[in-house]
Amino acid sequence: MADSLVIVESPAKAKTIGKYLGSKYIVKASMGHIRDLPKSQIGVEVENNFNPKYITIRGKGSILKELKDARKKVKHVYLAADPDREGEAIAWHLAHYLELDDTDTCRVVFNEITKQAVKDAFKTPRKINMDLVNAQQARRILDRLVGYKISPLLWKKVKKGLSAGRVQSVAVKLIIDRDNEIDEFVPEEYWSITAKLKHKNTAFEAKYYSLNGEKKELGKEADVNEVLQAMKGEPFTVNEVKEKERQRNPSPPFITSSLQQEAARKIGFRASKTMSVAQQLYEGVELGKEGTVGLITYMRTDSTRISPVAQEEAKAFITEKYGSEYMPEQPRVYLKKNSNAQDAHEAIRPTSILREPEVMKPFLSRDQLKLYKLIWERFTSSQMSSAVLDTMTVDLKAGDTLFRAAGSKVKFPGFMKIYVEGNDDGTVEEHKFLPQLSPGDVIQSDEIEPKQHFTQPPPRYTEARLVKTLEELGIGRPSTYAPTLETIQRRGYVAIEEKKFMPTELGELVIQLMEEFFPEILDAEFTANMEGNLDHVEDGDGNWVKVLADFYESFEKRLEVAEEEMKEVEIQDEVSDEICEKCGRHLVYKMGRFGKFLACSGFPECRNTKPIVKDIGVECPKCHEGKIIERRSKKGRIFYGCDQYPGCDYVSWDKPTNKHCPNCDANLVEKRNRSGAKLQCVACDYSEEVLDDDNEEQA
Repeated sequence: MADSLVIVESPAKAKTIGKYLGSKYIVKASMGHIRDLPKSQIGVEVENNFNPKYITIRGKGSILKELKDARKKVKHVYLAADPDREGEAIAWHLAHYLELDDTDTCRVVFNEITKQAVKDAFKTPRKINMDLVNAQQARRILDRLVGYKISPLLWKKVKKGLSAGRVQSVAVKLIIDRDNEIDEFVPEEYWSITAKLKHKNTAFEAKYYSLNGEKKELGKEADVNEVLQAMKGEPFTVNEVKEKERQRNPSPPFITSSLQQEAARKIGFRASKTMSVAQQLYEGVELGKEGTVGLITYMRTDSTRISPVAQEEAKAFITEKYGSEYMPEQPRVYLKKNSNAQDAHEAIRPTSILREPEVMKPFLSRDQLKLYKLIWERFTSSQMSSAVLDTMTVDLKAGDTLFRAAGSKVKFPGFMKIYVEGNDDGTVEEHKFLPQLSPGDVIQSDEIEPKQHFTQPPPRYTEARLVKTLEELGIGRPSTYAPTLETIQRRGYVAIEEKKFMPTELGELVIQLMEEFFPEILDAEFTANMEGNLDHVEDGDGNWVKVLADFYESFEKRLEVAEEEMKEVEIQDEVSDEICEKCGRHLVYKMGRFGKFLACSGFPECRNTKPIVKDIGVECPKCHEGKIIERRSKKGRIFYGCDQYPGCDYVSWDKPTNKHCPNCDANLVEKRNRSGAKLQCVACDYSEEVLDDDNEEQA
C-alpha cells in the first residue's frame, strides 16, 4: 500500500517520477497552478499591505478533489514542483489547499529527472521557502497592478482589448526605437580595394591598408583613384610576414537565454517552441528498456555552473572517445555572465553525456532530436580543450601603398571538433589559407578590384537578438522571455516579417501614451532595478511589501494624472481599393501577429477577411496561365501558389523564379537558409549562388 503522495505539475513528469519511486508512492499532477488572482477584478488589497485574494482556477475542481482524496489515504505529502519561484509558489498553494502544516518538510526539488537525482531529493525534503514564494508573489502582484490599472485606461482612451505590462512594454519600445534608428539612418559611402593575387598556383586576396605609411580612409571614388595612382602599376612585394599561434576557448554551456538564441540561429526554433520542446526533454522520454528518463537538466536557469559529477562523467567520456589531448588540464569553470545571475541551478546540460544524440535518435521526435543534439554538443564542447589556430598576417607593398592579407588554419581543433557557436547574421566562420610567403617575394596580381559600399542601418530585432538585448539590459528572467515575445505579438503591438520584428501603428500609439504618462515603466534601467529588488526578496534580503509600496507610491500619482490628462485617440483604419465580396463595403488594412491583412470595414456585422496578395512576377510553372503569388499559412509561414487556385493547385515553400536549369530546363527555385540563398533546380542537382541582401557587407 502507498503511504506517500507526490504532486508535480504535469502528467509526463508524474509518469517519469512514478517509475523511479515505486509502489509506496502515489504520483499525481496538479496541471500547473491551482490558485491565482481572479481575472474579473484586480484581486489585490492595496491598502492592506497588498494582500492578494487568491481563488481556485476555473476547471481545476476535479483535479483538486482527486488530490484531496489521495491526501486522505497517505501519511506523507511531498510537493515536487519545478525548482524555481513558480514551482515554489505552486507548492505553497498546494500546501495551503491540502492544509499541510507550515513546519512540514514536504518540499522536494531536483535539477534533473533521473532515478538517482529523484531518490537523492526524497532523502532530504525541506520546508517551503517563503522567500522564493514572496518573490513570485511580488512579481505577480506588480504585474497585476500595472496591467489592471493601465489597461482599463487604454481601453477607455484608445480601444478595448489593449494591455500594458512591465517587461512587454520595454520590449515593444526597444523594437520601436530600433525602427526609428533605421528610418533616421543616413547611409555613408565608403570604398574598399581588393587585390586578387596568386603565388605558386595558390590564389589569395589582400585588402588595401594604408597610403604613404598612413591610414587613409576611402570615403569616395577620388580617394580610390589616388591609391590606384600611388600603386604606380608596380607588382606586390611581401614586406612583412607575421605568424602567431592563437587559442580559442569554447562557449559556456547553455542558460535559458543563450539556448533560445542559439536554437533560433541554428535550428530555426522560436523561443516558445524551444521552451516547449526543452520541457518535454526535461520531464522525460521513453527510452525502450531503460524506461522513461529526463534527458536534460532544468531549462529555466541563468547559471553556467556544472556539477562535479557531470564534469567527471564528461572527462571520462571525452578522454575515451576523442583522446586525453581533448581534455583541459583543469575542469572548466564558467563565471556568472552578469551579477543578476541567481546560480540556483546548473546550466542546461544532458543528464548523461553517455546518451549521445545518435543513440537517442530512435526515441525522439525530429524537433526533440534537434534540440537535444544542440544541448549535448554545446555541453560536451564546453568541457573540452581550447582550439589552436595558426594565424598569418602578410603586408605587401605596391608603390606607396600597403595591402594586408590575413589567413588562418586550424592546428588543433579541440572543442571545434564538435561545436562552434553560431552568429546572428547566419554566417559561418571560414579559415582561409595563405601560401607560404617570405619577405621580398614578388607577387603578381590577377586583378585590382575597387568596390563601392554604403553603411547599413542596425538590423531589426529577430527573436534571438531581442532576447539577447533584454538579457544584457537585465530585463526579465529566464521564465519570462518566451511569454513576453508571444504577448507582444498576440496584442498586435508588433508583427513578424521575414523573421524580424516590426512595430505596428497600434504598438507605436500605446508606447507613445505610456512614454508620456508612465515613463518609468518604459525605462529599461528602472525595470532592471525592479528585477534586482525581486532577486533580493528571493535571497531573503528584501521585504516584498516594501518593494511594492515603493513602486506604487509614484505609480498611483501618475495614474491620477493620466486619468485627467490622457486624451481619447481614435485609430483610423487605412481603407483599400478592394471591395468586400460578401457585403459590398470597402476592405481595410489590419495588422495581425503575422503582418498586414485585409478585413471588411463592416466588422462585426461582416467578418470577411483575406490575405494581401503579393504578385512576385513569376509565371506559374504548372499551368503557364496564372501568376505566382505570395501567401501565408495559418501559422504565418510564407509559401507560394498559383493565383488560379482552385483551378491550378501549384504550391511551393520555396520561392519560384523565371529562370530555368541549364542542364534540364526545369524551373529554378530560391532556397534560403541561415547562411544565405541559392537557386536550386526542382528536377536535378544543379544549383547556383545568389546574393542575399541580409549577408551583404556592413560597416
